Amino acid sequence: MNKTEDQNGSIERYIAEVTRGAASAKSEIGRAETDTKNLALKNVAEQILASGNLLRKENSRDLKEGKDRGLNAALLDRLELNDNRIQAMADGVEQVARLPDPVGQTTPLEMRPSGIRVGKMRVAIGVILIIYESRPNVTADAAALCIKSGNATILRGGSEALHSNRAIAACIHAGLEQAGLSRNIVQLINTTDRDAVGKLLQSRRHIDLVIPRGGKGLIERISRESQIPLLKHLDGVCHVYVHEDANTTMAVEIAVNAKAQRFGVCNAMETLLVDRAIAESVLPEIRQRLELKAVELRGCTETCSLLPGIAPATEQDWHEEYLAPVLAVRIVGGISQAVEHIRTYGSHHTDAIVTDNDTAAQQFLRCVDSSSVMVNASTRFADGFEYGLGAEIGISTDKLHARGPVGLEGLTSEKFIVLGNGNIRE
Repeated sequence: MNKTEDQNGSIERYIAEVTRGAASAKSEIGRAETDTKNLALKNVAEQILASGNLLRKENSRDLKEGKDRGLNAALLDRLELNDNRIQAMADGVEQVARLPDPVGQTTPLEMRPSGIRVGKMRVAIGVILIIYESRPNVTADAAALCIKSGNATILRGGSEALHSNRAIAACIHAGLEQAGLSRNIVQLINTTDRDAVGKLLQSRRHIDLVIPRGGKGLIERISRESQIPLLKHLDGVCHVYVHEDANTTMAVEIAVNAKAQRFGVCNAMETLLVDRAIAESVLPEIRQRLELKAVELRGCTETCSLLPGIAPATEQDWHEEYLAPVLAVRIVGGISQAVEHIRTYGSHHTDAIVTDNDTAAQQFLRCVDSSSVMVNASTRFADGFEYGLGAEIGISTDKLHARGPVGLEGLTSEKFIVLGNGNIRE
C-alpha cells in the first residue's frame, strides 16, 4: 500500500469513528433533561472564561500561521480571540442556556371524530454536521445551540483556526463531562485534510443534516458533494425597493443603513431599486450620504443620467453580492417591475420595500419569495437575535425544513403524537 492509500484509509477510519460516536451519543442528548443541558452549557461558559490564557495562546499560534500564509487584515481580525471576544463567547453560551427548550414542546391536541386526539411534538434532528470558516467563536455558538436543541454535532472548522478550535472544544468537552454527559455529543474534526470533508458528506447513515457556514465557494462545494440534506444559503443579494409612496426621509435612512451599517454581511443591501416617480427626490441625497461612507454606486442608464459621474452597471452587477462598499442602483417603473427584478436577480435572502401604501406593502409581502420580506425596515434586521430567536446557527434560503434565521427551533423537527383510549378504526 502506498502512502496516499494509507492516508486515505486513515481518514476513512477516523471519520467512521467520529460519525459512529456521534450516532451513539444522539439518543443520550436527545433524551437529556433541560436542567442537564443547561448545566452543561453553564459549565462550558465557565470553562471558556477559566481557559482564557490558553485560548489566547492557541489563538496566537493561528494568527502567526495566518500571517505567514498571507491572510489579509480582515480575515486575521475575524480569527482573533481577545479578552472581549472570549467574554462574549462565554456570554453567548450562557444566553443559549437561558432560552426556552424546544424539545418536547407540543401543540394543542385536536379531538378527531374517531375519538383520538392528535397533535405534534418537537424533537431533535439527530446528528448535525456544521462546516464553517474563520471565526473560532462559531465552535462555541454551534455547540451550544446543538446541545440545547438535543442534537449531537460534528464540527469542522477552518484550517486557519484549528488551534483555537481545539482549545474551545476542550472547554466544551469538560463542560459536558461535568454535567454527566458524553463528550461524543460534540466532536471537532481534528484534521485539516480536505478529504475529511468529502468522507463526512458521504456519511448519510450517521449524519442527519449538514449546515455549511462560509463563503460561496465552500457552500457550492458542499452542495455538489453532499449526500445528506443541507440547510444553507449561497448568496445574500438583498434589495431595498423605494416605492413611489415612500416617506423620503425614511427611505434615505433605510437605504443608507441597509448598505453601510456593515458591508461584509449577508443581510446588507446590494441593489437599490427606486420608483421613477420618486427617484429625483431620494437618489441625490442617498448618493451624498453613501459617498460620505466611501460607497461606490453603479447605476442603470436612468440612474447615471440622474447622478452624473457614477459608473454604469453591467448585467453582472445585478447578480452581485459585493460584501463591500459598492451598490448597484436601478430605477424601475413600479412595483411589478421591482418584484420582477428581485425574482430574476435575487437570492431569496432578504428584501425590503419602503412605502406608506398598505396595498403596495401587502403586494410586496405576497409576491417576493424570500426568506425574510420587510416593510419599512432595514435588511440588516434579518438576524436571529433581532428576530427574538436568541443565537442563530445561520440563515437558510431553502424552503425545507427551516427558512430564514435558524435558531433552536430550526434545529428541531416535529412528529405527530396521537392519544387514544382503546380506539380502533372501523
